[in-house]
Order: sequence, then C-alpha cells, then structure tokens
Amino acid sequence: MQVGDQIAELRVTPDRYLTVRYAGASGDFNPIHLDEEFARQVGLPGRILHGLWTMAQVARATTDAGGGPQSLHRLAVQFRGMGLPEREIVVRGTVAEVGPDGTAVLHVVAEQDGRAIIRNAEAEIGPS
Repeated sequence: MQVGDQIAELRVTPDRYLTVRYAGASGDFNPIHLDEEFARQVGLPGRILHGLWTMAQVARATTDAGGGPQSLHRLAVQFRGMGLPEREIVVRGTVAEVGPDGTAVLHVVAEQDGRAIIRNAEAEIGPS
C-alpha cells in the first residue's frame, strides 16, 4: 500500500429485514429501527439502519483491504446521517499514511444516495 492508493470500494444494499435481524443480534430494539409507522411519527423518513451496522460496513471494507479482521488495529468514525434499508451504501477509502512497519492509516467514508452517512472515518490496518 502506498499513500494515495484507493481501497476496493464496498457496495452493499441492506434488505428490508436487516434491521429486524440486526436488532436481535445487537439487542437494540429501538422502534425507529423496527416500526415504519413509529419512525415516521417521530419525523424520520421511515425505519433507519442501526449506526453500528453501518460502522461495521466501514470495518469490513478496511479489513478486506488489510487482509482480514486481524489487520484492523483501530477504527474511529463520525456518524453524519441516517441510512435506510433497500438503498445501496458505498464505502470508499484512501491510504493517508504508511508507516515503516507497513501499518497504514486509511481515510474512509460511507455514502448512501450521494450523502455521507459516515464520514471522517479513520482506520489503522497492518500486520498483526
């Protein structure tokens, strides 16, 4: 990896039932993720994705670039928007730094419909 390299773009489209499955896995049963009518009543466009699921997609893209989960040393993100089911999310990243030991710092963003839902994400990947 060299400074300026792009990591492989990750494109994922969460299906309509993802929030239900993720609620069970995460223990986050907030109705904004599960109940379309409730979500609209509180001013949302509909059910929204769990932010941590979206962050996991950023982690997935960076660990794919690093050669596996063991390569991820650090991950920090800024949640900047709500993701919606059944709309494609695109995760992109650029190598910002490479240390002498091969550890790389990546700057990453996750977008949906041209809006950043995670931005200023920074991942450090390298040898374990």
